[in-house]
Amino acid sequence: MTDPQNPSSNHPGSAQDSLPASDLWATQAAAAAPSSSPGAAPRATPPAEPGWERAVLEKLALAALTEQRAARRWKIFFRFAWLLLVLAIFGGAMMQAAPSANKSAPHTAVVDIKGEIASGAEASAEFVVAAMRSAFEDEGSKAVVLLINSPGGSPVQAGIINDEILRLKAKYNKPVYAVVEETCASAAYYIAAAADEIFVDKASIVGSIGVLMDGFGFTGTMEKLGVERRLLTAGENKGFLDPFSPQTEQQRAYAQAMLNQIHQQFIAVVKSGRGDRLKPTPETFSGLFWTGQQAVEMGLADKLGNLDYVAREIVKAEDIIDYTRRDNVAERLVKRFGAAMGYGAAKAATAIAAPQLR
Repeated sequence: MTDPQNPSSNHPGSAQDSLPASDLWATQAAAAAPSSSPGAAPRATPPAEPGWERAVLEKLALAALTEQRAARRWKIFFRFAWLLLVLAIFGGAMMQAAPSANKSAPHTAVVDIKGEIASGAEASAEFVVAAMRSAFEDEGSKAVVLLINSPGGSPVQAGIINDEILRLKAKYNKPVYAVVEETCASAAYYIAAAADEIFVDKASIVGSIGVLMDGFGFTGTMEKLGVERRLLTAGENKGFLDPFSPQTEQQRAYAQAMLNQIHQQFIAVVKSGRGDRLKPTPETFSGLFWTGQQAVEMGLADKLGNLDYVAREIVKAEDIIDYTRRDNVAERLVKRFGAAMGYGAAKAATAIAAPQLR
């Protein structure tokens, strides 16, 4: 029976009968898909191209390669940045160790003596003497100022610095001034006594001309705890000042005689350095300390004044150049993170038997 709406539907050989099966399925899929706009003609979805899996893999491989290249660039960048940082640190350390101003121009040379005066410290004889030599050798330096803020330390280190001050003054014929900030006690005053003049603040702490040797004894505590000390020595005094062994009267007297001798050396240095300016009293060499104002009255210091005052009014050279030698960055890191524990333990062990001017 013929469809009146489609006269050609039943005729063999028509256009629809000649379509391949795959095209029929595609036509039906396109008819079933919603159109993008009202009234729009249905559109067939193109079949997937052959080899699409390979294309996807190539894109993934290309993306991974790009990411690796970017990571490699960042890695190189950070390495270069670390290299620049290390170079900047070492460059800063070198600039810190050397004066930054024009050394040929007239100026006041400054050498810091701060903190404990001890071997290995920034206020050691090694660093201070090297700095003083550089300051004296510079033709532009009109005078050398020792800027002191120290509670004291080793009499040996202080003696080396004191002797070198006297030698350099005689060789280069330049004055040396000591300027005290907060503290100039014991070994620090041992050094200051070699200066031509000592300037202090009215509230500075000055003096403490004495010697001490400190330590601890644990013999009673060990007996209470039931701990036996096993110390073998060759020589009856080899265990002298051992904190875990009892101290004999003979050993105490020997240590006291040694301290008295060092004390007399200290007194001789102060009297030689201060001369007629010193007004000694029974307490001057007793180990007491005084304010800067009292020190001026006693002749332990000369005048009140700070670094700028000395450079401007005494030396007549307002430009100040710091010649202080300090640890470089590598040495600071080693002391702080590496050898600091062993260094501190060895120092604590040897400090028990070492006389101190503090």
